[in-house]
Amino acid sequence: MRFKFLGLRRALVLLSSTYLLLLSTPAFAAERVVLNYGIFRESLSVEELSTFAQTGELSRSLRVNFALARQDPKVIRQYLTEPVKVNLLFLDRVLNSSIGNIILDQISQVIYTPSRRADRQALRAALVLSASQDGQVSVIEIIENYPTNEVEVDGKRLESAYRQLRRLQTSVQDLLNF
Repeated sequence: MRFKFLGLRRALVLLSSTYLLLLSTPAFAAERVVLNYGIFRESLSVEELSTFAQTGELSRSLRVNFALARQDPKVIRQYLTEPVKVNLLFLDRVLNSSIGNIILDQISQVIYTPSRRADRQALRAALVLSASQDGQVSVIEIIENYPTNEVEVDGKRLESAYRQLRRLQTSVQDLLNF
């Protein structure tokens, strides 16, 4: 009986936290993204990157950035937009486990705060908020929902972040089948 109460309590806390996050999204969402490609660093609006992810339309700064970094925009767009389906309650359980912390730490090597502090917490919040919207997560949604004004992204390692999201989906599925 005690375990059922704790599970219900945790679900209520998660749902109320998500509700509060959704109400306050504009105040906490990232506005700028800094794309890092080795020695190249480009600061642009999250809106500009989102437009590219949604439409494939490259702004001048993104075109230059991808050319200098020798990155294929189609491949980058795929990693940004490919969704990973997750169940919000099980995602919360995984993210608050030791496996989830490892995955968060690995993703935060690619998507991180400018100060490199509280990366795990910021990433956890962005993932939960992204999953609460439609039951799936993509790299662009994480960037859009990142709870700092600016988020940094290691462009050369976007594929790694996407693979970790897939791993997170597998961990959630393993919990569901347990």
